[in-house]
This record gives sequence, structure tokens and C-alpha cells, in this order.
Amino acid sequence: MDVIAGGGGLLTVPVLVMVGMPPAVAIATNKLQSSVSTLIAAVYFIRRGTVDLARMKLPIGMTFAGSVLGSWFVLQIDANILLWVLPVLLTATGLYFLFSPNISDAQRKQKIPVLAFAVVVAPLLGFYDGFFGPGTGSFMALAFVLFCGYGLTAATANAKVLNFTSSVSSLGYFILYGDIAWLAGMAMVGGQILGGVVGAKMVLKKGAALIKPMVVIVCFLMSANILVKIIGA
Repeated sequence: MDVIAGGGGLLTVPVLVMVGMPPAVAIATNKLQSSVSTLIAAVYFIRRGTVDLARMKLPIGMTFAGSVLGSWFVLQIDANILLWVLPVLLTATGLYFLFSPNISDAQRKQKIPVLAFAVVVAPLLGFYDGFFGPGTGSFMALAFVLFCGYGLTAATANAKVLNFTSSVSSLGYFILYGDIAWLAGMAMVGGQILGGVVGAKMVLKKGAALIKPMVVIVCFLMSANILVKIIGA
């Protein structure tokens, strides 16, 4: 689920809380195991030639910088303010994926230069993941479609590289300042390795026919989940 559309934390974080982990520990532990599946998928896509790593060097660096800044900034203000904005963003993303004719595997004209994407868009995506996180994979894939003209399969593959970059930054933060349940996290890593490989193969095999409905479903589920939390609070 994480590799194809993102949002795997919708499943893992509630389960970790249900077995008795404090929410903060559950989030940190989830970041540990989810980083592995993202790494597996990113390496798979790079080896298959779906990602041009040389072209991605600057976006990777700027994403990392943005994520570090986001992780620091989350300590300065209440990140819960995003709970009111995120359902709108996720619903809009889901609707765009559902109805836009641009969401396919067809390559289109690039809208902005790579340098502009790296300097402006990539750090914003990294900042969001470090600051809050839900829906990052979907937002990154959408950014590659909208700004770079990528087909959905290529957009998803490149998004995994940036997503791993921002995840590593956040994971480093949790290792230094958080509390990770290492035994549970490492046990989950085995499942993430299997899921990462299978998911990456499915992306390349099925393409937009698989990715598009999965992203739509995940966006709507995340939006509904956040709205339930807001109403419950």
C-alpha cells in the first residue's frame, strides 16, 4: 500500500496503538519500518531505470533540507492546525486523480525547469513530511505529474526517492529525540521488505491502472480518518 499509493500508516499506527504503544512511540516505530519499504522501492525503481538518479540529486538534497526544517519547526508550533487543512488537500488530490485526464502513464510537456522544481517544490514537500506527513507520497507523485509532466508510473517511482529522503530525515529526528520500539520495528521491517518488493513490481507491471484507484482510495480514507479525529476531539 505504501509503495503503490502511500498511507500505509493508516493501518500500522492504529494497530501499534491497539497493542499498547503510546501514540508517539507508535508514530516513531512506524517511521522506522516504513522507511525500509520506501528504500526498497526506491532502489528497485533506480535499478530498473525508472528513476534518473543523476537528475534527482538536487531535488533529493533540497527535500532533505526541507524535511530537517519541518522536523525542527514542528517543535515550535502546534502541528494540529494542519488537521483542519489536510482533509481539503487530500480530498482535492483524490478528486484530481479520479477525474483528471492527465493522470495516466503518458509523458507530457514539463511545466517548470528541473532547477525550479528542486529549489521550490522539493523543499516544500520535504518540509511537509518532516512537519506533519500524512499523504506525502500522494502529494509528491502529484507534483511530478503537474510540474514535470511525468506519467503516473514514473511519477510514483521518483516520488519514492524523495519520500525516502524525507523519511530518513524524520527517522533521524526520532532516533535522536524520540522513543522507538526497536524490537517491534525490526520485526515489521521483514514485512516491509516483502511488501516493498512486491509493491514496486506491481507499479511497473500495472502502471496507472493500479496506482490511480489506490491513490484515490487512500486519499479519501486519510481525509475521512482525520475528519473523524477532529469531530471526536
